[in-house]
Amino acid sequence: MEVDREDGRTATMLRPLACSRSVLNRAHGSASWSQGDTKVLAAVFGPKAGTKKTENPEKASIEVIWKPKTGQIGKLEREYEMILKRTLQSICILTINPNTTTSVIIQKAYDALHLISEFQVVNDDGALLPCAINAACAALVDAGISLKHLAVAICCCLAETGCVILDPTKQEEQKMKAFVYLVFPNSVLSVQVSVPTNAEPMEHGIITSVTHGAMSVEDYFYCLKSGRAATAKLSNFLRSRLQNRLPSDLLADT
Repeated sequence: MEVDREDGRTATMLRPLACSRSVLNRAHGSASWSQGDTKVLAAVFGPKAGTKKTENPEKASIEVIWKPKTGQIGKLEREYEMILKRTLQSICILTINPNTTTSVIIQKAYDALHLISEFQVVNDDGALLPCAINAACAALVDAGISLKHLAVAICCCLAETGCVILDPTKQEEQKMKAFVYLVFPNSVLSVQVSVPTNAEPMEHGIITSVTHGAMSVEDYFYCLKSGRAATAKLSNFLRSRLQNRLPSDLLADT
């Protein structure tokens, strides 16, 4: 089933991708990531010693603070904080720098006591959270933070007609019946997940899955299949931009 999109894309076509590393001089690692007119900057500082609240002799901790460009933080930003924290906890090797804190901050803020992955939302034209996750992964690599694997994120939307579209604009998001944020690992070492016997197996599992709105199980797995197919392009693009900063095992094709 096809759907007409104002920018002329097909249902499964992504917006133009752009990623640059080391874009902020004060950071130990940084990256900008854009998909179409959605753009996020991410920076990493540290690692630094954790506070008493976050002290852990066995592993590092991650703190996420999403600060909007204007106004007070709301329910949506709190949700983004939680999703980002859990996602980054899944991909970072937290035992390398025990007793430190990684603070992921959306908008400009500094904390000299923490390893900070700082974000600035330059523009939001849809699929903002996946762009932030992709920017975070690139910035962590640029900073030399040890990762279990790369991660790539995508937004899949379900239209009222039942059509699934990928990488929506802000206007498209607002018209959708439901959508799901999906984060896939870019590594053969990732854990498999269980799917219905009549569904296509997911060889390398999934890191994060968050749905908004109501969709059937069948629609969800259709989104999963479409999203996974698109991540091959995202993964290749990310590896090409990070090639001289990645160990050989993270450069391998999935």
